[in-house]
Amino acid sequence: MNAQKEFNQLVDIMKRLRKECPWDRTQTPHSLCQYILEEAYETVEAIENGDWHELQKELGDLMLQIVFQAEIAEENKLFTLYDVIKTINEKLVRRHPHVFGEVKVKNVDEVKENWELIKVHEENRKSLLEGVPKNLSGLLRAQSLQDKAAKVGFDWDDIKGIIRKICEEISELETAIKQKKIEEIENEIGDLLFSIVNLARFQNINAENALRKTINKFISRFQYIEKKLAERNRSLYQSSLEEMDQLWEESKDMLDM
Repeated sequence: MNAQKEFNQLVDIMKRLRKECPWDRTQTPHSLCQYILEEAYETVEAIENGDWHELQKELGDLMLQIVFQAEIAEENKLFTLYDVIKTINEKLVRRHPHVFGEVKVKNVDEVKENWELIKVHEENRKSLLEGVPKNLSGLLRAQSLQDKAAKVGFDWDDIKGIIRKICEEISELETAIKQKKIEEIENEIGDLLFSIVNLARFQNINAENALRKTINKFISRFQYIEKKLAERNRSLYQSSLEEMDQLWEESKDMLDM
């Protein structure tokens, strides 16, 4: 198998599509943004499902978006696909001095610390927190920011402190709810979520992945309710909360086996 040959063919196909396909020809970097996000999430979903055949396809779709963007950039004389690959190659070598240079590291933490220090120096950042994309989901962005702060020691001493903070935020949220202060309720919910992300991070758990798993679990259990009600020739609207609760509890035994 010749990966380089196949990759070159992909590039040639993209160039032809930009010339001959009405849809591909009209696309812009901005119009393609949604597809980059969709393909990235579908790739993650394939990994989480352990579906390697699907992952193979999704990685191809994701690669297409990179080639597509680079082709548009080249047409506008901004940069080429070669520039993209050259840039990442140079960055990988530069930011791994323990592999390609003389730097010695003891563990993974030192590797991460070196990476951040090199990044800050290279990009002349004014703040350690710069570089976390604003378009990340709230959970991912919160965890990334917390990770950066923790690297310089701005972190909790132990998990007990985080749990106390969560309890404090819940108490403040309850107070805001009693006072019916909508803006304050929103602020306290944000503080509570941020603290919970901190708890996940402290336990080396990705908060986004944890929530996604719970969402998938909710979908499975709710669809179980729908299925069982349909077997009884009933709809959700014809069912009581008590009946749905009973089926929800039943779904735990049936689906979590």
